[in-house]
Amino acid sequence: MFIFSGSVGQFTVWDYVVFVVMLLISAFIGIYHAIKARGQQSNRQFLLGGRRLRAVPVAVSLSASFMSAITVIGTPAEVYRYGAIFLIFCFTYAVVTIISAEIFLPIFYNLNITSAYEYLNMRFNKTARYVGTSLYIIQTVLYTGIVIYAPALALSQVTGLDLWGILVATGLVCTFYCTLGGLKAVVWTDVFQMGVMITGFLAVLIRGVAIQGSFERIWNISYHGGRLNFWDFDTNPLRRHTFWTIVVGGSFMWTAIYGINQSQVQRYIACINICEAKLSLYLNMVGLWIIAICAVFTGLTMYSIYHQCDPLTLKQVRAPDQLLPHLVMDILRDYPGVPGIFVAAAYSGTLSTVSSSINALAAVTMEDFIKPHVNLSEKKLSLITMGLSLIYGIICIGMAAVSSLLGGVLQAALTIFGVVGGPLLGVFLLGMIFPWANSTGAMSSLFISFLLTLWIGIGSQVYRPLPYLTRPLLLSVAGCFYNTTEPPEPVTGNPWTTKSPVTKLNSRPAIANTLYSISYLYLSPVGTLTVLIFGLIISLLTGGRKNKVDKKLLITTRSLWCFNFVKNRVQSESEITKETLDGIADTGKDNATFNDQELNSSDQELKNHTPSTTSL
Repeated sequence: MFIFSGSVGQFTVWDYVVFVVMLLISAFIGIYHAIKARGQQSNRQFLLGGRRLRAVPVAVSLSASFMSAITVIGTPAEVYRYGAIFLIFCFTYAVVTIISAEIFLPIFYNLNITSAYEYLNMRFNKTARYVGTSLYIIQTVLYTGIVIYAPALALSQVTGLDLWGILVATGLVCTFYCTLGGLKAVVWTDVFQMGVMITGFLAVLIRGVAIQGSFERIWNISYHGGRLNFWDFDTNPLRRHTFWTIVVGGSFMWTAIYGINQSQVQRYIACINICEAKLSLYLNMVGLWIIAICAVFTGLTMYSIYHQCDPLTLKQVRAPDQLLPHLVMDILRDYPGVPGIFVAAAYSGTLSTVSSSINALAAVTMEDFIKPHVNLSEKKLSLITMGLSLIYGIICIGMAAVSSLLGGVLQAALTIFGVVGGPLLGVFLLGMIFPWANSTGAMSSLFISFLLTLWIGIGSQVYRPLPYLTRPLLLSVAGCFYNTTEPPEPVTGNPWTTKSPVTKLNSRPAIANTLYSISYLYLSPVGTLTVLIFGLIISLLTGGRKNKVDKKLLITTRSLWCFNFVKNRVQSESEITKETLDGIADTGKDNATFNDQELNSSDQELKNHTPSTTSL
């Protein structure tokens, strides 16, 4: 059994070498793409890579960006305190991938747009586009601040360096290679950094299994500690994590990320064709599964090591997000260079996410606010976009300070996506599903929805949900060796079944234990459904039935892959049967299988050349 000794290791020269090499490689990728594109870098090339990207690197980039440092640091701590139910997000990722690939991607790709919010201009008006872009910028700057803060916190914990000095350095490195190399640099650094992140997880897992003797022992300790709580079907919307909050609420939240968020949309519409774009999303789903599994098992490994000697109770760490860095320096201190791999993994997560965010922020600002009002050459637009990347990098560094006030990095990040992403998803769905939805209904409902989610989000930060809803699991210090004669009092009993929450209930307003305590994952569906309900009602009351909408802006049965697949198969089978009855076999040359393929190919060619319907 591993016994906490009261001290952890420090960074060695080899750790710094590993860490610096990772930084140099990331910077070199940015410099390489900047030199390669020198003299021929257009604004489109900078923002979309000339739409020549392939599925595999884009898929890896998609996976790296929104899992990143939040996953590397936050998810293992989540599992340590609340159990492995987080793994249910794998179901969510599958749902979201299908919706994004088969509904949102075809519309955005076929419109040949750069900014996802150009759609709002086409479907509603310029005001909708400007408001959508502004909300996205606010959301992304706040989120990016958290992503910069998380690894800076980890580095401060394991090296003793100044937290804010590391924070600034993180942001500057990201801004440097993003400003130089554009989207291609972002994608290819993500590919490299994804490998570093997985390596960091594996280092902890392999060492953890070596300490415990087998993975079976880790599993057994986690089971007896209540961490294998995968299946919780409680329908109470106030419960923080259940099967339903993760699958239902999480699907809305992650659809807002993968379906309409510029950082993701910009990369898959940069693929060379729509098939590669769809493939990138499905490969990304596998990448998300791998990362989630690694993060959850890292959390279980951490619990198996500290299950009788909790660093939080001992106050050896100040916050849950410091648990994993603390573990790394505790169990890997005798292996020079290996702690550096983990810190490089956390730092890689930051670089991948922040660079993607900066590139997307520059894209929407240029496409939605600047380009429609100026008449400049592509080269000048490219230079302005680079300047925007630099400015946004500096802004994100400043916003990182806010992250220190938001509690755990994982929940804080996802709460931001719920508050802003939910209403934005509602506006896009309103426009894509309902042809009678008009700009008045869209803007009014977006305003109502955003105020509602913002109100709930702020209330949940002021009045944190009580333990009987969040249900933190038992932590103990009963197995520690101490340097003092009076060890901390061991924790006994389940913290959420005691009577202490009842006492606190009387000192809180009633709304704090109802609306403000709703699971943060339900913020997104609340925002989305509010837009749809109010948007439809207001649109119908303001003459929405008179709308004429281009079908390419709507979700129709013809745009759904499953509908077209079945339809094509039925048509092919009926045509083959007809030809067979007419005497195909008499030729002695035609092959039924070949004919089936040929019919499908011809049908697809006809579709590709069919003029689009302009109105309903």
